[in-house]
Amino acid sequence: MKTVIRVAAALLPIAAVISCAGGGNAAEPAVRTVKTMTVSSVDSIKTLTCPGIVQEMHSINVAFKTPGQLVRVNVEEGNYIREGQLIASLDDSDYKLGVEALQIQYDQLSDEVSRLRELYKKKSVSANDYEKAEAGLKQLAVQLQVNKNKLAYTKLYAPVSGYVKSVNFAKSEMVDAGTPIISMMDVSGLEVQADIAAADYLDRSSFKSFTVRTSSGETRGAKLLGIVPKADGNQLYRMTLKIDHGSSQMKDSFLPGTNVEVNVERNGRNVGRDVSMPLSAICYDGKQPYVLTVGKDSSIVRMNVELTSSADVTCAHVRGLASGTEVVVAGSSSLKEGEKVNVLPAPSETNIGGLL
Repeated sequence: MKTVIRVAAALLPIAAVISCAGGGNAAEPAVRTVKTMTVSSVDSIKTLTCPGIVQEMHSINVAFKTPGQLVRVNVEEGNYIREGQLIASLDDSDYKLGVEALQIQYDQLSDEVSRLRELYKKKSVSANDYEKAEAGLKQLAVQLQVNKNKLAYTKLYAPVSGYVKSVNFAKSEMVDAGTPIISMMDVSGLEVQADIAAADYLDRSSFKSFTVRTSSGETRGAKLLGIVPKADGNQLYRMTLKIDHGSSQMKDSFLPGTNVEVNVERNGRNVGRDVSMPLSAICYDGKQPYVLTVGKDSSIVRMNVELTSSADVTCAHVRGLASGTEVVVAGSSSLKEGEKVNVLPAPSETNIGGLL
């Protein structure tokens, strides 16, 4: 028994030394690994590229100005019609009778006014009676013209040249005034609508020229008609361009509804001042954009930047960083300024996947 006590007493100092050496201190925090890239300056004239869709200049609903029964519809869906071409006709028999009846009254009253005019010159009729007859003739002339207009309105003509999108009525149907008989596309001009990011909208003063390119490779110049100064639900701004197709008719490659590529050439006033980086590298503190960089001692440094434009949906141009700065592009969430990190080494160009 005494021997056991002596052994236990001898082991106590050793246990105390082990406890102080290992269990007394807290574990060191793990050093996180981040992916970085070295940013470079934008050294060429910036071109904004975005998708767009071709649209007709106007979509027009064509209707009669007077009601009646359709006796003829001269067009079908998909037809190309020219300005002034007859589209449809109404039954005009009642309108013709109305014009004939008023024409008879007008001719009769006109003869009477002519006789009164001769009598008035001879002072055989009072000025009051003659003026009343003249006024009555003018009123009847107005009514006659109204009925002639209604008769003319029984013929419906194309207001512009374009394609018929839909025909809404058939022969023998009754239609009201103002009810669209057909819907047509005005292709006297073609437009392209494209959506741009907020940064590009703010940089719109640098827009220099515009081109539109189809999937077949055909390219046309375009003119900016306007940009809606309000963002949609995706924080994009609607830009409308007019395609310059010269004197040629609408080409199959620029049909309404087709997708095109819109290229916006911008002036180079920011050349050498901006650097290019992925959008994933940009963080926000409220409205202030910033990036995380890696210092020489492998610690995180926050740097505020100015977002000047987006080159596409993945890349942005920013100001406030020098070319050659190492920026964190992945793993930046929850990092703090001053924190030490390990930088993920760049993949080998000759040992892809690290298999060798």
